[in-house]
Amino acid sequence: MMFRRMMGMGLCGAAVAAMLGLGMPDAAIAKDRLAVVPTDTIYPGEVIAPSKLDTVKVTNPNLVGGYAADPSQVIGMLSTKTLLAGRTIPLAALKKPYAVTRGDRLRLVFNIGSLTISATGSPMDDANIGDVIRVRNLDSGQIVTGTVMADGTVQVMAK
Repeated sequence: MMFRRMMGMGLCGAAVAAMLGLGMPDAAIAKDRLAVVPTDTIYPGEVIAPSKLDTVKVTNPNLVGGYAADPSQVIGMLSTKTLLAGRTIPLAALKKPYAVTRGDRLRLVFNIGSLTISATGSPMDDANIGDVIRVRNLDSGQIVTGTVMADGTVQVMAK
């Protein structure tokens, strides 16, 4: 249909259409776009490994932004929904892995001035660095609240 329209415009109209990019393949207009796709189904909560990824050329001109274009955006992240093989990975479906996981063993730290008290604890929930979580003190059985620190400890708050 585009060919017929260009033929109806005459040679001059076809030259203008070519200059405007009408009827030209997208590859000639813009450089190739890439997308990262799973090679196998990835389920929610699964850490994305490099072995489950492939990089492919985007051929759908209607696909614009919001998807992973580089493996470094995806590797090591957690999936929040099922990602199907061969489909683009929406960036909104990814999140950072947890710093502490429910049921793990970690160190509780309580500081008052120069006094430091530590104990072994188990988080009640999954959490990232900076999150306030509840942790069971494994020595006393008490549940305390604290902030997850970058080193994987929980800084306990005074009540």
